[in-house]
Amino acid sequence: MQTLTSAGIESLFRLLGRYMPLNEADREALSSLEMGPICTREARSDIASEGENPTAVRLLVSGWACRYKDLPDGRRQIVGFFLPGDFCDLNIYILSELDHSIGALTNVRYYDIQPHQFQEVLDERPHLLRALLWHEMVSAGIQREWLLSIGQRSPMERLAHLFVELYYRLQTVGLATGLSFDLPITQNHLAEANGLSLVHLNRTLQEMRREELIELSDKQLRIVDLDRLKRVAMFNSNYLHFNR
Repeated sequence: MQTLTSAGIESLFRLLGRYMPLNEADREALSSLEMGPICTREARSDIASEGENPTAVRLLVSGWACRYKDLPDGRRQIVGFFLPGDFCDLNIYILSELDHSIGALTNVRYYDIQPHQFQEVLDERPHLLRALLWHEMVSAGIQREWLLSIGQRSPMERLAHLFVELYYRLQTVGLATGLSFDLPITQNHLAEANGLSLVHLNRTLQEMRREELIELSDKQLRIVDLDRLKRVAMFNSNYLHFNR
């Protein structure tokens, strides 16, 4: 039976293993990150807030979080989702002040890893650094695709692209079954991530159901036809670099 901690490290190990081969010694090195304290946050609370001084690397173990920016009048744009096995900004501790916030979308658990502890792992297994840099390049690629979606894709194309992306990311860490995965976030979160009003988001989801592209019920999403959904999204998976 997996413990909470082994599940978190397993997700990270699976994720990094998509970029380059990892062995048992790498797993043991990553497991040393479990020495950091396990922290919890409830849904709708901040893990880190814009303007504060970051001092640690956070490894998400369970739940969903996001990177976001907001305006003084309260409007918010979600600019990235963090899933189990993701670092909530790998190099965040080199900043003197956060220029964005990290929020818990669901109840989350994460490791609070001190920079020196993180550096010891990289010193012990230098090629883990290459895998982590690869992961950061993929994160940058995801940001570019999100920007393209906001600027050029239609609402249905945006949602289709996001759902395919989430499917592949969750499948990589063992959190997708067949073509189904848990989608524990709200329609409001989806609207904030896609630059849509809640009304427009809801209408687009209904249209996708009518077109038999997806089924969404009880916070679980099932892709009815992956190839057709990818065609709608004009999805090219090269930015995820999972075929290395």
